[in-house]
Amino acid sequence: MRNIPEILNWRRITDKISLSGQPTENQLSKIRDLGVTHIINLGPHSNKGALADEAGTVAALGMEYIYIPVDFENPTQDDFDAFCAALEQLEDQPVHVHCIYNARVTAFFYRHAQSGRSLSKDAAFELMDSIWRPGGVWATFIGDAQSVHLPNRYSGDDY
Repeated sequence: MRNIPEILNWRRITDKISLSGQPTENQLSKIRDLGVTHIINLGPHSNKGALADEAGTVAALGMEYIYIPVDFENPTQDDFDAFCAALEQLEDQPVHVHCIYNARVTAFFYRHAQSGRSLSKDAAFELMDSIWRPGGVWATFIGDAQSVHLPNRYSGDDY
C-alpha cells in the first residue's frame, strides 16, 4: 500500500493499517483509493477540525465508518475495549485509524501493543513518540506512572 504523507501525521504500521490526524474529504477519497475498506475515528465530531459529516462522506465513498469518540480529557477503558474489538473484527481488512492529531490513536496502539497485540511495545512507543509523549490522564491511560505529573508534550506543531 502507498502512503499519503500530505495527511497530518500520516503513519503506516502494517500493510493493512494506516494512521493519521484528521483527513479532509478529498484525503478520505485518497485513503479509499489505497484499498482501505474501513475508517475508525477516535476524534469526537465536536473537535475543531473535524468534518461536518464524516460518516456520510465515508459511506458515500463505499467504506465502513466506526466512530469511537474519545474525550481527550478522559480516555476510558470502554473506549479502549471498543477500539480493540474493532481491530479484532477488522483483523484482515485494510483499515485507517485517525483522530484529530494522531495523538489518541498512537496512545491506543501503544496500549494495544503492551497487551501483546499488534506492534511490538518498542515499535509502538517509537510510533507514539514520533507524535507526542503523553502526560497526565494519558500517561495514566498508557500505564506510564512516571509521566502522570507531566504535561502532554508534542513533537512538531502543537494544536
